[in-house]
Amino acid sequence: MPITLPDLSGRTAVVTGASDGVGVEIVRGLAGAGADVVLPVRNRAKGERAIARIRETQPDARLSLRDLDLARLDSVAALADALRSERAPVDLLVLNAGIVLLGDPERHVTDDGFELHFQTNFLGHFALTTALLPVLRERRARVVVQCSLAAAVSRVDWGDLASARRYRPLRAYGASKVALGLFACELARRSATEDWGVSVQLSHPGVAPDTAIAPALRARAGKGLQRAVAQHVGNTPAQAAEPALLASIAPAVAGAPDLFGPSGPLHFGGPAARQRPYRRISDPAAGARMWAVAEQLLAERVRPA
Repeated sequence: MPITLPDLSGRTAVVTGASDGVGVEIVRGLAGAGADVVLPVRNRAKGERAIARIRETQPDARLSLRDLDLARLDSVAALADALRSERAPVDLLVLNAGIVLLGDPERHVTDDGFELHFQTNFLGHFALTTALLPVLRERRARVVVQCSLAAAVSRVDWGDLASARRYRPLRAYGASKVALGLFACELARRSATEDWGVSVQLSHPGVAPDTAIAPALRARAGKGLQRAVAQHVGNTPAQAAEPALLASIAPAVAGAPDLFGPSGPLHFGGPAARQRPYRRISDPAAGARMWAVAEQLLAERVRPA
């Protein structure tokens, strides 16, 4: 049964990664409930096409485009500065954008000097969220962090966060999603401890057929019957958006985000439901460490020469 959202009229949501796939469906759901939705996009033409698709079913949707390239920290800062200076309300921030470069063995580095998965999936989102904290606190906003099944089977190499010594695309992607999950849980803890009023929930889309990560997740599903089942389960983009939509409205316990994802076999597909967050992203010491590392990396990046 599709998620039924309450009336979100008067609320403003910002959704990254909203120009295709699951992101389009997250925006469609929020706009259909009456929210004003901001779509920060890297490619304006792609963003315009996404808006046109959404308005095919939501002709009265209140949507607006902003420029954002998470692989460029100056772009992240520009968006945050604009939203703060305009005193734009943000009631909901959905960190949905992500990349995975499967099939490309080359390690890509951003102009800021970071491995591309690490910056796009984690560090850019960390920079955006922390820069927007005054806005989020003012509105007592909800932050939804789109994690991945890959985070359940991946780990962070603290000695090689840049994947410089041993690079594989799936490994770099998984580590970036673990880092993002650690950040989400640490954000929830800090908000509770310091009374920021910002609530946090985690979600993952399962396996949607048009995502680049789907073949890799199916390949890691095990052997025999489990592998056979994995080849035939999953969600459409609309179904894959439901965990993030549910996370957007579900009551949150201060300091302890829940994880919402598909409830079917292997959590690849099925109705969205509350789940236990992965143990490796819930560790307080690791979360505090990742936050400190991210702050240091950003400080070093903007330090005057």
